[in-house]
Amino acid sequence: MKELVEVMAKALVDNPDKVVVTEKTEGKNIVVELRVDPSDMGKVIGKQGRIAKSIRTVVKAASTRDNTRVDVEIVE
Repeated sequence: MKELVEVMAKALVDNPDKVVVTEKTEGKNIVVELRVDPSDMGKVIGKQGRIAKSIRTVVKAASTRDNTRVDVEIVE
């Protein structure tokens, strides 16, 4: 899931070299933290959070085949 989030985020931002994705496993739950340059934060979140919601939806769909739950957190 980490790679999927990283590819999507790098395609959206102006500074793809500053995209950092970390993954933490807690049982069957996986937390993916996405960090981007502060100037790119709006591009990742989108108007009214639409892009962030879309990223979460794609990751959730991809995680169903692994029978895990994945939460995507966008942090500064």
